Amino acid sequence: MKWTDAVGTGHRAAADARIVSLVPSITEMLCDFGLAGQLVGRTGFCIHPSEIVQDIPKVGGTKDVNIDKIRKLAPSHLVVNIDENEKPTVEQLAEFIPHIVVTHPVAPRDNLALAQLLGGVFCRQQEAAAWCADFEAEYARLRAMPPAPPRTVLYCIWQDPWMTVSGDTYIARMLAEIGWRLPTELQGYAIRYPEFSWAPELLAQIDGVLLSSEPYRFTEAHAAVLEQQIGKPVQLVDGEMLSWYGSRALQGLRYLQELAGR
Repeated sequence: MKWTDAVGTGHRAAADARIVSLVPSITEMLCDFGLAGQLVGRTGFCIHPSEIVQDIPKVGGTKDVNIDKIRKLAPSHLVVNIDENEKPTVEQLAEFIPHIVVTHPVAPRDNLALAQLLGGVFCRQQEAAAWCADFEAEYARLRAMPPAPPRTVLYCIWQDPWMTVSGDTYIARMLAEIGWRLPTELQGYAIRYPEFSWAPELLAQIDGVLLSSEPYRFTEAHAAVLEQQIGKPVQLVDGEMLSWYGSRALQGLRYLQELAGR
């Protein structure tokens, strides 16, 4: 049997795989599936679960990996993500790594296919099935809640320059689960993580601003200053809860309920 990844490549089960993961959220899921002993490399941003990943060698960042270091680790499988990892880098790694598993979740329920893919390829189908059952139960609880008042929000991931997310992102679809939408021009925007300016036309559309705790480390101090500047409510939110697919998506669904005030 083969399991198909995000670019249509089929992968056979590999019980003895030597894995390098360049995706923090997926590193966490692999560990939760009991695969830490087969993870031979991870990025410096792969920080969960902290007590386990500290023993796994670092191979750089998600976009600036150490090619030579990975080569010496002799992995059989590389796990990457379309958003997080640079295509030229992945192509270079593919020259000596036999199997490249490409992921690309863009909505909460895509986590089910992600778990099944990882569980199938790395022979952890039982663990994946249990996780999927937990996800379905948590998702059902979220959907059963009374709808929250609709809001239009601007989700900020960076400043200098200011950057946000478009409608074609995992973050946007997470927020949509509680009836929060992005400004109109970002709904079908071709660039997934565009720059923006605080134009009066944009401010007129939004009910508030969400400052993410990652990848830029926005703080409550940033939120207070910006709120004074733009005259709109500004809230600091946990970026891991809203952008990390994989294992953390379970906590993310619960976090959505808290955001909506349910």
